Amino acid sequence: MEINQTHMMIQDLSNAFGASGFEDEVLTVARRYAEGATSHIEEDSMRNLFLYRKENDGQHPVLMLDAHSDETSFIIQAIRPNGTLEFLPLGAWTPNTVPAHKVKVKNRDGKYISGIVASTPPHFMTAAERSHETAIDQMVIDVGAVSKEEVIRDFKIGVGAPVVPDVTAEYNETNGVWLGKAFDCRIGCAVVLEALRRLAGKTLAVDVVGTLTSQEEVGERGAKAAIGRVRPAAAIVIEGAPADDTFTPEYKIQTGLHRGPMLRHMDVGMITNPRFIRYALDAAAEKNIKTQEAVRKGGGTNGAIYHAAEGGVPTIVISVPVRYTHSHHCFTAMDDFEKTVELVMEIIERLNEETIKGF
Repeated sequence: MEINQTHMMIQDLSNAFGASGFEDEVLTVARRYAEGATSHIEEDSMRNLFLYRKENDGQHPVLMLDAHSDETSFIIQAIRPNGTLEFLPLGAWTPNTVPAHKVKVKNRDGKYISGIVASTPPHFMTAAERSHETAIDQMVIDVGAVSKEEVIRDFKIGVGAPVVPDVTAEYNETNGVWLGKAFDCRIGCAVVLEALRRLAGKTLAVDVVGTLTSQEEVGERGAKAAIGRVRPAAAIVIEGAPADDTFTPEYKIQTGLHRGPMLRHMDVGMITNPRFIRYALDAAAEKNIKTQEAVRKGGGTNGAIYHAAEGGVPTIVISVPVRYTHSHHCFTAMDDFEKTVELVMEIIERLNEETIKGF
């Protein structure tokens, strides 16, 4: 896989439509790029994807390398008589980022119908209404229909249809930055796939299972199912973490673009195993891989599930910085992706049973 193929993988993963619970298209892309690096691939009813490294022999502790495949999205709740669609969020959205964006609604034939998120135009608002943020449950999606019957009969859209942002990823060669959707956590999926590819043929003291898990944005639900199948001795969770470098004082920036992977000590769901995270940071320092460290008062990851499961699983979270997560458009940097892959590989190549037991 040359660098242009890596770029294609990142672009394809970003462009894939994968609302929480409807991740099938992302998994199709991942299967294609996992060819050659896996002995076999499994999928469960929740749309979790399990990628077994070709060289695994069943004689070593299992290292779970995880990223979630879903994206913040929406789901149709009701169809109004005038043909507009009421919807609910899948994942956390800030209401002021939602209106006026183009979306795709998946109909019952599996086709995507273009629409826009609409709200009452300012011309028809009172002064009080204009001064307040519009709540998501007051917004609608307009696909250009004029009646409920048209939506159901011609557009074949019904209650429960998933909706995703309509954004095509693009790469800026000047500064090495991607602009696209769903880099939380498709850039993490790309790290998992790229690390598996680069580990091919290497002799390791752990068996590696890559997992692309579903429904993280609605409560880490895929992770709860995946942990029982993999039963890892240790886990590395890869995330596309929200960058804070556009609104935070320099001294307090913990997740900035072009500053390397971020390792978090704490978020709302997890206090990271201090021995494992120190092991990872020391490995990065020895290889001159610049990193960032974070203590987060908000947010959470699949690590919240893994670290407390199966009697306790030593878990770290390594994140690629992503600006404007949980919105339609995101930025992420290619050098941060590369450094994250390097660090993940370095950790995996060092791990063995004795070291894991020491965590």
